[in-house]
Amino acid sequence: MSSKICTFVASKKEITMSKRYTITSALPYTNGPIHIGHLAGVYVPADIYARYLRLTGNDVVFIGGSDEHGVPITIKAKNEGVTPQDIVDKYHAIIKQSFEEFGISFDNYSRTSAPIHHETASEFFKTLYDKGEFIEETTEQLYDEKANQFLADRFVTGTCPKCGNEEAYGDQCEKCGTSLNATDLIHPKSALTGNVPTLKQTKHWFLPLDKHEAFLKEWILEGHKKDWKPNVYGQVKSWIDDGLRPRAVTRDLDWGIPVPVEGGEGKVLYVWFDAPIGYISSTKEWAEREGKDWEPYWKDEDTKLVHFIGKDNIVFHCIIFPAMLQAEGSYILPDNVPANEFLNLEGNKLSTSKNWAVWLPDYLKEFPGQQDVLRYALTANAPETKDNDFTWKDFQARNNNELVAIFGNFINRVVVLTNKYYNGVVPAPSALSQVDEETLSAVKAYPNVIASSVERYRFREAQQELMNLARLGNKYLADEEPWKVVKEDEARTQTIMYVALQIASALATLSEPFLPFTSDKLKGILALNENANSWDEVSVKDVLLPVGHQIGQSELLFAKIEDETIQFQLDKLEASKKANEAANKAVEPQKDTITFDDFTKLDIRVGMIIEAEKMPKAKKLLVLKVDTGIDTRTIVSGIAESFTPEEVVGKKVTVLVNLAPRALRGVESEGMILMTENAEGKLVFVNPDDSNVANGLQIS
Repeated sequence: MSSKICTFVASKKEITMSKRYTITSALPYTNGPIHIGHLAGVYVPADIYARYLRLTGNDVVFIGGSDEHGVPITIKAKNEGVTPQDIVDKYHAIIKQSFEEFGISFDNYSRTSAPIHHETASEFFKTLYDKGEFIEETTEQLYDEKANQFLADRFVTGTCPKCGNEEAYGDQCEKCGTSLNATDLIHPKSALTGNVPTLKQTKHWFLPLDKHEAFLKEWILEGHKKDWKPNVYGQVKSWIDDGLRPRAVTRDLDWGIPVPVEGGEGKVLYVWFDAPIGYISSTKEWAEREGKDWEPYWKDEDTKLVHFIGKDNIVFHCIIFPAMLQAEGSYILPDNVPANEFLNLEGNKLSTSKNWAVWLPDYLKEFPGQQDVLRYALTANAPETKDNDFTWKDFQARNNNELVAIFGNFINRVVVLTNKYYNGVVPAPSALSQVDEETLSAVKAYPNVIASSVERYRFREAQQELMNLARLGNKYLADEEPWKVVKEDEARTQTIMYVALQIASALATLSEPFLPFTSDKLKGILALNENANSWDEVSVKDVLLPVGHQIGQSELLFAKIEDETIQFQLDKLEASKKANEAANKAVEPQKDTITFDDFTKLDIRVGMIIEAEKMPKAKKLLVLKVDTGIDTRTIVSGIAESFTPEEVVGKKVTVLVNLAPRALRGVESEGMILMTENAEGKLVFVNPDDSNVANGLQIS
């Protein structure tokens, strides 16, 4: 045990820690609420990192904000018949509140529609423009003649030229991750009207990425080969090896930040030019509110800048934004971009349009007070190096088998026994045994063990080490058995409980980045003030909870999640799946045109089923007796898999009565009952609405 501890202490000393950190998290589009894919990919790891750095005494600004100028927002506004401002106001409020309730500890959460952002982005563009960093070109862009407008990015869909995905967008294929221009798409069509667009000339400003290729090769491919995640490094290398080309930084749209130079009328800054500048404007907003100078957080070489993003944003944060910063000349570049892969849901890709998601506002309502359970499950299953899958059964198991059975169980036993034996007062230990000393020594090692993982962006590993500390506590209690020892050796029992309370106190501090609500609750139970023990003090202090300290009563940190709770969530997803299947079900094309005379040959009447029975040895067939108003006849119908005989007796039906008789399994069927399918694909009768319609009346 001691050799392991020494190894981690040494590795900690080798890590050079900057004292000032600027941490950014990808700006979510304000065209819908946050879901678990966003949380697992970006916001939970960013929050763990920021909380850890604060606990270790660093100067941290953790920046977020809403991206309100994306094309998806304008599409949603058009679909709902409202303005883009209506959309962003609605979802900015929802997203901001969800983040606050979930405990994402932003120092500032802004929005790109804020005046300070418009001003900052405009100034940034003008600086590059004045320095001659842009190329001005007239090019052919896709144009929708029916909508009478140019089609920017997500106003176009088509076939990806790289992988053949037929639902690729005009800026990126979400299947293979390739970044595209709209004109690259095969068989493009307008997302506004469905029309095939034409090409039309328009003027735009381009950032010549090829000009920055040598710098990017040296900075990333040589400078960050060993410390950036392989998935990030690999995607950047692929882009650079393929050769960088100029990329437009303006668009023909009326929603966004107007291009602030002559000739920019009717154009706005490309969302991927203005959005990352949102990190800077949000920092300015924070600094102004806090009475600080924002510039050191973006322009001082001693500052460590870290971007937390998903893999679909790697190119923009590792090539385009750094090229912009380098071209401007006064900004630092990111020290790391620890992008995650994608999180799937129950084996299928998350899809906001198909409602295949676990939405954060829904979770907060349906699992009140259980923010940390979701944080824990998402971190334990985080897609750090490959796509991963969230399942509700795994979520339940993580809670019941780990949080409840390990962490919660240890704390509950310690607090209950301390109150039972000593009225909640920390007892004085006697001589420590070798086991006691080894246990306390192991506790001191955990801050460095966890820190080593966090500082390498291995948050799954870090959280696992936190749980190992709880396991250490459980094992210590199970081995030492104070509930038995108390009957024979009071002094030894006091020592056991003293050691267990030190472990509990360490957990209260070290759990804060991962389980902030639990940490606060545990500190309350142990009657610790907010700053009782810093991260580093857990490593060096011999006493975390002093003798004579009064703790509070036991509270359950985590509650068992029952099967019916999980089944409810699975049923919701199943309903979404069925709705999607119904929505995607192909409508049968129109049959050949008939004349009115052909139609008049059909004798369709109102009838009623008066008897029904299953056809022997036939799964699908019911034998029906139907009162057609002109007679009572037998009709064989293939509806037995959808209806029982008892369900259909007394049903009003629509009957084609002059269909030629046909023998089915020896029974002559004299007509046809008209059926269709509902949205779920279930057979339903085509019935007259009015129950007073008499049998035998013709339908014409």
